[in-house]
Amino acid sequence: MTPEAWLRGPVEGVTPELQPVAHALVQAREDLERIEPLLADEKLWESPGQAASAGFHLRHLAGSTDRLLTYARGEQLSQEQKRYLATEKEPQPDLSVEFLLAEVRDVLDRALAHLGSVQGTTLDDERLVGRGKLPSNVRGLLYHAGEHATRHMGQLITTLKVNRDRPPPHRSS
Repeated sequence: MTPEAWLRGPVEGVTPELQPVAHALVQAREDLERIEPLLADEKLWESPGQAASAGFHLRHLAGSTDRLLTYARGEQLSQEQKRYLATEKEPQPDLSVEFLLAEVRDVLDRALAHLGSVQGTTLDDERLVGRGKLPSNVRGLLYHAGEHATRHMGQLITTLKVNRDRPPPHRSS
């Protein structure tokens, strides 16, 4: 059994200050591969006990990570990112498991690549977040991206375990 990412040493090319973020993103990426067999199109948008669906967690993990990276680069959200955010919570039955997995893989891979480009001397550079231009910095945004990915991956795993044993929803004709 392979140890968790944080127990395998530094992620190559990432500054020491960002190793916890890199480990969190690597772990989320590996967890995604591990849970792929549990994902099914017919249960993707089920909300057990009115909790968020697996589909929501996948979309939110991709969208929020992308947005946090945008802010960390000192940019504001694009119109496309704003549209994505506006629809993130809505069930999207036309989106397949394969599509959502590819979306999350892509953003996690981009996040890890981005970490390799961040210089330690810029970590405390101020960044403004959202319409309210709330104060943060590169370090805070990147650390939040790692912990946020971890949080939603954990919630996704729990949702999948709950949904695994539930019968498919009854559809009346």
